[in-house]
Amino acid sequence: MSDKVGMSGATGAGPGRGISRRALLQFAGLVGAGTVVGSALSACAGPQGAGGATGSGGGGKLSIVLNRNLVSLDNKLNQYDAAVTVQRAVRQALTRIGQNLKPELVLAQSFELTAPTTWTVKLRDDIHYSDKSPVTVEDVETALKYYFQVKASFVAAQFPEQPVFAKIDDRTFTLTTSKPLVTLDSLMSNILITPAKANKPEELREGIGTGPFKVASADSGTGTYRLVRNENYWGEKALLDEVNISYQEEEGGRVIAITSGQADVIDTITPESAAALKKNNDIELIQEPGTRLIHLFYNFRKPAGHPLTNPKVREALSHAVDHDSLISSLMNGVVSSAEGVVPKTLAGFVRTGQYTFDPAKAKQMLAAEGVSKLDLTFIWEESEFAGAARVMEALVSMLGDVGVTVKLKEIPKGGEINAWRRGESGDWDVLGNGYGNQTGLAITNLQGQYGGTAEKEKTRDSYHGFVFPEISGLIDQAGSEPDAAKRDALLKQAQEKIWALWPAMWAWTPDNVLAKRKRVTSLELSPANSYDLSKVRVSG
Repeated sequence: MSDKVGMSGATGAGPGRGISRRALLQFAGLVGAGTVVGSALSACAGPQGAGGATGSGGGGKLSIVLNRNLVSLDNKLNQYDAAVTVQRAVRQALTRIGQNLKPELVLAQSFELTAPTTWTVKLRDDIHYSDKSPVTVEDVETALKYYFQVKASFVAAQFPEQPVFAKIDDRTFTLTTSKPLVTLDSLMSNILITPAKANKPEELREGIGTGPFKVASADSGTGTYRLVRNENYWGEKALLDEVNISYQEEEGGRVIAITSGQADVIDTITPESAAALKKNNDIELIQEPGTRLIHLFYNFRKPAGHPLTNPKVREALSHAVDHDSLISSLMNGVVSSAEGVVPKTLAGFVRTGQYTFDPAKAKQMLAAEGVSKLDLTFIWEESEFAGAARVMEALVSMLGDVGVTVKLKEIPKGGEINAWRRGESGDWDVLGNGYGNQTGLAITNLQGQYGGTAEKEKTRDSYHGFVFPEISGLIDQAGSEPDAAKRDALLKQAQEKIWALWPAMWAWTPDNVLAKRKRVTSLELSPANSYDLSKVRVSG
């Protein structure tokens, strides 16, 4: 694959050197100007709407323009933040994570820990799919099984093990694990249910769900969908008649769409565009602290003797990153530099340290480890995070200042980023990657990113080769510990040991930033960067 973006940094000045820190402010200003132009859950819980579709402000159409192609309304592989809003409008899970980042019941009437390693779940008796066919325990069993059968499953990686399913009766079943799994009610919020006969161990491109909307038309190739209100919905009906979802790769196009009224909602907005949109009287920006971690993660599959296998080298490189300049100049202050290995918005987060910019220290540490003329390859998927290409280009100069040459390789959206991450499409050194959290729990990130095992690595299902048995053991113990204080103590130990290994050159948590036209009301953005489409109103 040829580089979509390819630049090299060096210690000397030159046309291939990338963007200097001195130029960051000027560069950001130019881009901004261009953008302006162009344990047991309550049995009585369940979806509660703001009113029927015929109520005040009901009806109407909503247009959403995403920055990434929504290739399916299934989430076995496709789990970026904005997709969740659309996917869960059609397909639902046993539970969901509420505004307070706590699990709530959806398709389940009850979800209770009835033994140290067993959860007992009872389905609601009034749930059904959009064609009025019933939801069965076999549907749940099949869904759970297929999430674990797909290759490189984002969701399955967050489970320490696959629960064993056992049917009790037509509405009741148990989920049993070899060790206690006290967060299973939260984890199951990511297992979306579809009829067993139509399910497959792959990303589904069609099919029905139990949600407040159903698919009227879909083109996964272009990421275009038309959802209509599910008149057969088992809960309170959606307020909107119709939701149209499309995809626009260029941010300038998305900004034009919302300012011209062609779109009602856009997401993943760069700081420059956000500043411009704030000046528009017809548009409102919603900005909240987020749960997404973005990091420059090292490739832990390097052969013995490679400089990146040395944690002191990994730490040294982190001191070359002038993150304050990046945050103020390219990110407009809407992100926070990480102070640990997971976002501080998550329950169980521990502050383990901070990233410090000190190029002299970086040079000193590299020299002490005998490292010179280091060549690195950075990869990332296009639009993985706001302003990704500009951030990566700035890093070329920063690393060049400490004698490190960097080559950039941007993987196009829709390309084989998963194959690259698994080391199947080529070698790389640092990955710019976002990791969303839909449970509100630090242990979800810890399990998915740092809980790798030798067995998982055999199939390349660890997180980029990060396999440290002592750490994964602590995470497993925490997931099995019913006592909250003891569980937090184990998570603290795990996070401190992870930080000491310097898994990332730099990490940060962006605020959730969404732009909507003011005619769109009752849109409540959650910390997980998604919202309930059924409660959205459009006036006028």
